[in-house]
Amino acid sequence: MKAKFDKLIVGLQNFMNQTGKTRAVLGLSGGVDSALTAKIAAEALGPGNVSGLIMPNEGLTNPQNVTDAKEWVRALGIQYFIVPINPFLEVYKSLAWEASALADMNLNARARAVILYHFANTHDAIVLGTGNKTELRLGYFTKYGDGACDVEVIGNLFKTEVWEMSRAVGVPAAIVNKTPSAELKPGQTDEGEMGFTYAEADAILGHLERKEVVTGPTAKKIQAMIKANRHKGESPAAL
Repeated sequence: MKAKFDKLIVGLQNFMNQTGKTRAVLGLSGGVDSALTAKIAAEALGPGNVSGLIMPNEGLTNPQNVTDAKEWVRALGIQYFIVPINPFLEVYKSLAWEASALADMNLNARARAVILYHFANTHDAIVLGTGNKTELRLGYFTKYGDGACDVEVIGNLFKTEVWEMSRAVGVPAAIVNKTPSAELKPGQTDEGEMGFTYAEADAILGHLERKEVVTGPTAKKIQAMIKANRHKGESPAAL
């Protein structure tokens, strides 16, 4: 895992050199993906060149996640800002139509993306994505929300590898061991919403990468999910 971690550091440094920029910003949820991304960014660019935005939906976001994110970036020496997204969400209640549950959920992620890019444009920075390979392959992210970024730092790590690497490089156990959730609605968990575990997904995705035949209800569900969400990873169609 150390070799992979070092490779990601070099990869991010090379990406930044290609862009000609020295600063980066990322959203911090208090979860393992953003915690590992922050660690890689701090090592690659220096803590003084990385900013973290903690953007809770107050009343929905678990306050412990805010605390965990703050404590971790302080340990890394990264500048951070806490920006509750509630005032930004409130504006959408004045629209002429009533939002669906899905629209309300995705609005959380899209509001955060707008704030990240506002910061990036203001400070001539790159937006670091925090999506892992499992999420990206499944399309388990919000289009133009948490999927909006300039580079996916851990985009070649399956979720199980994210956990393994995070333990190896010192991400706090309180972050690594928590149940994964995008916190887009009360009681939501990633695995509960997907209907299978990350371990199951990673095993099946590994088989698919190797062009091996996989069968069974979970494999069928995963393949259907990939097909339905393929548009999320593609440029908009030009007709």
